[in-house]
Amino acid sequence: MLRGIMTVGLVLFAVLSAEANSRPSLDEMWELIQKQQAEINSLKKGLSENDAKTESAFVAVEEVTSGPAAKLAEWASKTSIGGYGELHYNNHSSDNSADSKNEFDLHRFVLFAGHQYNDKLRFFSEFEIEHSVAGEGQSGEVEVEQAYVEYDYADNHRAKAGVFLIPVGMLNETHEPETFYGTERNPIEKNIIPSTWWEGGAMFSGEISEGLSYDAGAHSGLYISPSAGNYKIRDGRQKVSKAKGDDLAYTARLKYTGAPGLELATTVQHQGDIWQGEKLSGKEGISALLIEAHVAYKNGPFGFRALYAHWDLDSDIEIIQAGADEQEGWYVEPSYQITDKLGVFARFNQYDNTAGGNQRSEKKQADLGFNYWIHEQVVLKVDYFDQNNDSGAEYKGYNVGVGWSF
Repeated sequence: MLRGIMTVGLVLFAVLSAEANSRPSLDEMWELIQKQQAEINSLKKGLSENDAKTESAFVAVEEVTSGPAAKLAEWASKTSIGGYGELHYNNHSSDNSADSKNEFDLHRFVLFAGHQYNDKLRFFSEFEIEHSVAGEGQSGEVEVEQAYVEYDYADNHRAKAGVFLIPVGMLNETHEPETFYGTERNPIEKNIIPSTWWEGGAMFSGEISEGLSYDAGAHSGLYISPSAGNYKIRDGRQKVSKAKGDDLAYTARLKYTGAPGLELATTVQHQGDIWQGEKLSGKEGISALLIEAHVAYKNGPFGFRALYAHWDLDSDIEIIQAGADEQEGWYVEPSYQITDKLGVFARFNQYDNTAGGNQRSEKKQADLGFNYWIHEQVVLKVDYFDQNNDSGAEYKGYNVGVGWSF
């Protein structure tokens, strides 16, 4: 019994002695505290440096998102550029030597620029150089064909003001080279409509119902100078260059695109005085009314276009040219796309700028050719034409062209 008690006591003493020996001394504890304080100070310094870096990063991000660079990026995202061009080779022979030619011509080089101010307001412009070189003694011209602002004032309805293309025919508003057949534009939408035709004013557009749209506006009009002896409609384009505004013109169009591949449209324009207040031989106030209608249809590889345009002018214009009170033309154009890249077409055209008279002035022209699309926006064109008028004069030749848009 006594021996057991003594054994237990010895064990307890050994344990207590071991614990006492394992405890650090006061000096050791102070050294440990100093090391821990140094580590805490180091961590605090690191956190301060990280906070400073984070703040600098936030400042840098704020500068990027609200500074000049951000404004430039925002401007670029809302601004668009584009354009198109056409190089032609024309080899024409005519009974009228003035129409004969054998030449290369950079017919058009055009740049587009647009800007979206917000979801409802935008700007669009079109700048063109014709025939490569413009200036005194040169054959080219520098033109601003479009420069307008457009505003969505209601759902599916918008208004624009400035310089814009007249909504008439098939080529006047959409004339990038890859969108139509033939190197040159057809003679009806050149001599009767006349494309390209732009004016300055205001226009309202919108959708009446699904597939049915309208355009209606008031704008500058034609000026066919009586003192210069002009009578052809194309001679009246003022191109919004100090354009006479004594008499405005009014245009309205309805267009239907509700069936796949189909476009039906008709345009009416009226102008009270294409002489713009001038008189000749006591005559004044030559009114003009245009009626145009067309159909375009595409079904698989088969395409078809047809257009009719007619001007009815006041008969007093006949003091300048007999028969000029009626000017009209039409064409039909079937086409077939053999492959995704190659398409062929034929077109018959008939037009007359003195259709109201008895003189033999009606022109008939047949065109035949093909388009080859290297890319959907790059096209090669080759075509042949043969034109005759009622007097028997002949004008024929062939054209080769390359066109692009972007």
